[in-house]
Amino acid sequence: MNRLELTGLTTRPAQVWGGVRLVPLVRETPVEGLRLHREVYEGLGAGLVELGPRSHYVSYIPHGLVADWSGGETGVPGFCRQSAAYGTQLGGGQDAPRAVRLPRPAHHRMAKRRPGDRLRFLPLHLALEGYLALHFGGPSTAWEEWSRRALRDGLSPRAEDAYLGWSVRGLGDALRIFEIHPDQCGVMVYVSDALAAAFVVPHPEDYRLLHASLVEDLYGELVHQYALYGAPVAEFGAYLGDGAHIRTLADLRAAARGQERAWGEAHEALFARELDSSYGFDRVYRMGSFTLWRFLPPFVRDGSGQHIGETITDHKGRVAYLKTFRLSDAQIRRGYLLHVLAGADWELSRAAGVLGSSREELVRRIRAAGFSELLKGNL
Repeated sequence: MNRLELTGLTTRPAQVWGGVRLVPLVRETPVEGLRLHREVYEGLGAGLVELGPRSHYVSYIPHGLVADWSGGETGVPGFCRQSAAYGTQLGGGQDAPRAVRLPRPAHHRMAKRRPGDRLRFLPLHLALEGYLALHFGGPSTAWEEWSRRALRDGLSPRAEDAYLGWSVRGLGDALRIFEIHPDQCGVMVYVSDALAAAFVVPHPEDYRLLHASLVEDLYGELVHQYALYGAPVAEFGAYLGDGAHIRTLADLRAAARGQERAWGEAHEALFARELDSSYGFDRVYRMGSFTLWRFLPPFVRDGSGQHIGETITDHKGRVAYLKTFRLSDAQIRRGYLLHVLAGADWELSRAAGVLGSSREELVRRIRAAGFSELLKGNL
C-alpha cells in the first residue's frame, strides 16, 4: 500500500470563514463494520506515553479514539446510535451524548487493544511519534565525525513544535458556525487555501460526535502563521451564466448540480492534490477486515505541502478513517536530511555527494536542522 484511496467520498461546496475554508466530505453509504468514539482525558498538561523500556512520548493529549469493529450495530433496533458513542452516557429528553471522561493516565503504547473487538489509539500522536522516530537510532557506523552521544543515544531526545487548534485563528468559529451535512463523514481544512488537515470517519454519527474535536488537534507552525497573517479567501460562488437556458426548477436544479460537480473536480485537481502522493505506510494493528496504518511522505523537496498521518483501511484498501498533519518546510527538510544520511550509511562524504554539496556545507545543514549535538565539537 502506498496511496490513500478516498473512494466513496465526494465533496460539497466549501464553507469560508475569513482565511479558513472547510470542504465537507460525504459518503453515499457509511463504511460497514467500523465505528469510532472519543475518550476525553481530564485535566490539563502533558500526557505521557510509554513506548518501550527506555522510550517515552510526551505531548498534550486531550483525547483518544476507540475503534470498534465488533459490528454490533446491525440487527438491533436503536443500537446504531449507542454503538456510535460506545462508552458514553445517553441522557433523557433532548440531552446529547457525552464522551467518556477519564483521569489523565500514563498511556501504554500509542495503540492498545481493549476488551472485545476494540482498539484505543491516540489520534495524530500516532503519526507524530512515527515522524519523531524517523531514523531515531542515529549513526549505524562509528564514523569519526559523530559524537559519543550520537552513537550511544541516537536522536534521543527529539522534539517538534505544534499548535493547538484553538490558537489557529478562525478555525474554532468556522467549526462552530457552519452546518454539518446529513451524510457528512469528513472535512478538508484549508487555511489561506493551504491544506492544513484532512479528517475522515466511517459513519455520519461518528462525525457529528467528533466534529468539534478538530479544535483540540495539533497543527503545524506553517498553518498557525497562515491563519495569523493570511488574508481572507474567496468564497465558493455558483455561476449559472446569463440564465437564459434555465426555464424551470428542474433546469435550475441541474445547473446547480453541475456547479457542484465542477467544484468537486476543481477541488480534487487543485486543492487536494497534496494527498495524491506516494507515502510510506507502517502497519500498526490489524482489526478484523480493517487495518490501522501510519504514514510518512516521500520528503521530496518540490515546494508542495506534505503530510504525516494515520488511516484505517478496509480489505480493499479504501479509507474508512483518516487524520493528517501538515509538516512545515523545516520539518520536511529535517526528514529529507535524515533520509539522505541514513541512505548513505551516515557517512558524511557520501551523503554530501548525494546532495550535490561539500562536506562542510552538509555539516552546516546538520547544525541548522538542530542535530548539532550528533556531531563532534571540532567540526
